[in-house]
Amino acid sequence: MGPLRATSGYGSLYAGGMSFSTGRAMDRIEDEGTQMSLRSGFILLCFLAGAGALASPQAPKTAVVRDPELIDAQGYQKLVQQYRGKPLLVNFWATWCEPCRDEYPLLNELAKLYAPKGLKVVGVNMDQDGDLILMRRFITRYKPIFPNYRKKPAEAEAAFRVAVLPGWSGSLPISVFYAKDGRQVGNFVGERNREAYEGAIRSLLNAGSN
Repeated sequence: MGPLRATSGYGSLYAGGMSFSTGRAMDRIEDEGTQMSLRSGFILLCFLAGAGALASPQAPKTAVVRDPELIDAQGYQKLVQQYRGKPLLVNFWATWCEPCRDEYPLLNELAKLYAPKGLKVVGVNMDQDGDLILMRRFITRYKPIFPNYRKKPAEAEAAFRVAVLPGWSGSLPISVFYAKDGRQVGNFVGERNREAYEGAIRSLLNAGSN
């Protein structure tokens, strides 16, 4: 085999009796390299675009929190009458009341659990105007499935308490139970556990079925 000899530019490469055109070979290599670079660049752009879409999801829409309807003593009595024909549990709460916060998730669970059996649950917030932001955060956090109302701040608290439960000192939380005929049949002053609530609810439902 003879010696190898290369020429510059578009010359030829000799190997024995065989020759290869280095110019055309280099052109093909350069063309293929360019095509590969373009394809790699396109794939990289697609990947980055997809990764960006995954990394930047659309922000979820924030649900609008509506303030509870304001009620006074007379409004509360009308509210109770609206639920006549159904066993009713009314819970009074406030954001500054730690036992209220502890008890509220349980009430939400019980409202869902006993709704098919006819139980109605209503919440009444006792916060003042200065606690509105906290009240909205509270409702947003716990997402109650039952309706909530709020005592009118201008309403004298003593008169409101008498309308709810004569002798009520104003301590929270308090839950008041009403039979189907609208009669007040019991109450819990202070936080109670699940067992206590379920016992009272079952008694309320059974009394209504007799």
